[in-house]
Amino acid sequence: IKYHDNYVFDNGLIPGIEYSIMNGKPKEIRHSISKEVMTLYRKAIEDQKDSADFAMRLAPLFETRPPNIRRLAIDIEVYTPNRGRVPDAERTPYPVISVALFGSDGMKKVLVLAREGMIYGDVESIPIDIDVEIFDSERALLIEAFRIINDYPLILTFNGDGFDLPYLYNRALTLGIDPDYIPIEAVRDFISVKHGFHIDLYKFFSIEAIQNYAFGSAYKEKTLDAIATALLGEAKVVLEEAISDLRISKLVEYNAKDAELTLKLTMFGGELVWKLIVLIMRLAKMGLEDVTRRKVSAWVKNLMYWEHRKRGYLIPNEDELLSMKGEVKTAARIGGKRYAGAIVIDPIPGVYFRVTVLDFASLYPSIIKVWNLSYETIDPPKGWCPDDALKEVRDESGNLLHRVCFSRKGITTEIVGMLRDFRVRVYKKLAKDPKASDELRNWYDVVQKAMKVYINASYGVFGHEKFPFYTPSLAESVTALGRYVITSTLKKAGELGLKVLYGDTDSLFLWDPDRKALEELIEWVGKKFSLDLELDKRYKYVAFALKKNYLGVYENGKIDVKGLVGKKRNVPLLLQETFNKVIQLMTEIEDNPSSLEKVKENVKKEVKELYIKLKNRDFTLDEIAFKTTLNKDVDHYQKTTPIHVKAALQLRRYGLPVVRGDIIMYVKTKTKDKVKAIQLAKLDDVNVHEYMDAVKSVLTQVLLPFNISWEEIAGGVGLFGFLGNSTSKRR
Repeated sequence: IKYHDNYVFDNGLIPGIEYSIMNGKPKEIRHSISKEVMTLYRKAIEDQKDSADFAMRLAPLFETRPPNIRRLAIDIEVYTPNRGRVPDAERTPYPVISVALFGSDGMKKVLVLAREGMIYGDVESIPIDIDVEIFDSERALLIEAFRIINDYPLILTFNGDGFDLPYLYNRALTLGIDPDYIPIEAVRDFISVKHGFHIDLYKFFSIEAIQNYAFGSAYKEKTLDAIATALLGEAKVVLEEAISDLRISKLVEYNAKDAELTLKLTMFGGELVWKLIVLIMRLAKMGLEDVTRRKVSAWVKNLMYWEHRKRGYLIPNEDELLSMKGEVKTAARIGGKRYAGAIVIDPIPGVYFRVTVLDFASLYPSIIKVWNLSYETIDPPKGWCPDDALKEVRDESGNLLHRVCFSRKGITTEIVGMLRDFRVRVYKKLAKDPKASDELRNWYDVVQKAMKVYINASYGVFGHEKFPFYTPSLAESVTALGRYVITSTLKKAGELGLKVLYGDTDSLFLWDPDRKALEELIEWVGKKFSLDLELDKRYKYVAFALKKNYLGVYENGKIDVKGLVGKKRNVPLLLQETFNKVIQLMTEIEDNPSSLEKVKENVKKEVKELYIKLKNRDFTLDEIAFKTTLNKDVDHYQKTTPIHVKAALQLRRYGLPVVRGDIIMYVKTKTKDKVKAIQLAKLDDVNVHEYMDAVKSVLTQVLLPFNISWEEIAGGVGLFGFLGNSTSKRR
């Protein structure tokens, strides 16, 4: 346990809460809690009187507003002779040509390095509120940037750990700047600033719990452009030239926009992201720079450690815990897992109209609470628990897996259960309270989001081998009880005449359900399992292809796509565009045969249009390029050479340096390697047959549920003649 964490645990400190220093010791500043909130708190713990003290300790975390800290977003641009190449942040061979600095106090500044032959461009296009300073010395430019950085306690970047800050630091040393004048420093495994704090928003938004639970998978790619587009409705400036070739006006516009988007990601929605970070700090008992860079397992670990110290408990030894609680009784269906996971009901491919989705609210956290599941309560040692307080855990087949002690509340049960109840019974209600101000409702909405992030991610960590409280028997019990609940509910739904089309972990898709039967099922689940089964969403129709692959269309025409190949980011732009057009056409389908025929004809038109483009080579290389990140240096690929690595090796043979982290753009060709890096390819090299195969794999998933065969589409536009014998040979 790190020293600074021990200090927090031993002194019962809560990061993100205000303190005053009294006689050299920190004293928490208490804020009053409204009567209305206290009434809701008391109602929430009516059935948990033994947890009243814990509940009251939680209250200040959620009722104290976060501090308003001045912050500065930084983005740098570096000269590079090779387009698409990220300069080495350690060796820093090239000059910093631009630094954009945007402050929460309204400051907007771009520092630009004057270079020989530089063209100013359309200076009038630069927004009037942006100050542009031009330097004839890179050294002077960096010193001015450091002066401004020193004036802000909180620095924001996007991938600042990986590039911007280390580049600035190492480049400053290269230019002979005294290290004492450089405000940047390496701290353990990240980069910080000496006088304050640094949040790398790339690291924060890359945390899966944040992506999936806080923002509902609104962004798929973890790039500034993708995240800003999804959350802000704004995108990066699109460039047609290399950064090194830009006119000053365009360079300023591009650089400034990146810094602006970085700042806005902490300002939008009433500072939602900043408030979320502070709340997670308080929950996880973890410092600002740690909580924004660590996975959710580290958050849960820190809270568990903190609570153990608070209660005077010994933190168990990992090996000892595993020897006592490591036995599992079920076999995993997925390689690499030790026990059986969630149940998934395979769908029957097809299109189903009027589909209702029921969702078990926080299924696994609720199971932890209801069944008192915790590392110390599962399979207790002999003599630790009275026999009459032991209850059996059985799976969906009735097999006895483990026993749980109910004579004392488990620490995991108390933490997860209390957070779940506060979210459902207190903060979801307060977030929708019409009598509250907009500011207050916004705050309570962030509170319930933070709780959702925490509780939905808390159960899985006990099944991870590197988690200090790794308890396979506990993790196995949670998933086994989940399967038991789902299968029991499925059986009951059948008895009530409800048709279940598909089920995935904690949800059921019902085909045109009877309202009365639906209400009866929800009531039965509440009585039988003490769990909440809720109406989640309604679709105009759902088209099922395979397990975890479906297309849903809401009544308002909005589309919900899950697991389909065409949505993946490495699919070429030309194919993505056709996929999106076909998906949009699918929204026009109504519950009648003529509607399907009409859509089928329109799909044929789209595919024909793509086919003609490919046949006539009416495309740019950028439109048909695949993009894949080089996850390790090319020399480290020994056994196999993936197609993007072949392209990277081609670049290296031509003297173009490629390193881990580079995005390799390539096209499929008729050459010996069957691939060429985009920098080396010509339109005549492109193997259009390969792209038609790619179109087939992208669209077949969409067409399958509608009983439309690829042959029907391809034959309708004469693709077989186009593909010729090469297709049959490959078959």
